[in-house]
Amino acid sequence: MVDAARARKLADRIQRIVAEMLERRVKDPRLGFITVTDARLTNDLRDATVYYTVFGSDDEKAGTAAALESAKGIIRTEVGRQTGLRHTPSLTFKSDDVQRNAAHIESLLDQARRSDAEVARAATDAAPAGEPDPYKTPRQPEDEED
Repeated sequence: MVDAARARKLADRIQRIVAEMLERRVKDPRLGFITVTDARLTNDLRDATVYYTVFGSDDEKAGTAAALESAKGIIRTEVGRQTGLRHTPSLTFKSDDVQRNAAHIESLLDQARRSDAEVARAATDAAPAGEPDPYKTPRQPEDEED
């Protein structure tokens, strides 16, 4: 077993290598506008998961996934060459759902803002039920006239 700090350092290196390979060496026309967001490596350094995002339609995302699968061999070869590991880790590409999650959170925040605005509009003309000051105050002695 390798310590987690070394695995994280190698994962960062693998992320840079994969991003560089996709930018410069992989010339697949199915490859869309892709960003490598993260890479994670198991502690035994046998398996690497590379996370990516793609801007575009669902067809472009599917084409990019197919292009990554077909280029996996040359990318893995380059990872092995540049890292110098005894055993080159197998690569798994996973689509990162950060954009979809961010859009969902943004829609929830927008819904909360609209709800807050409706409550604020309703509160502008509202009057308290009952007395204006619902708290009991001690009696004040009335001014006595002598």
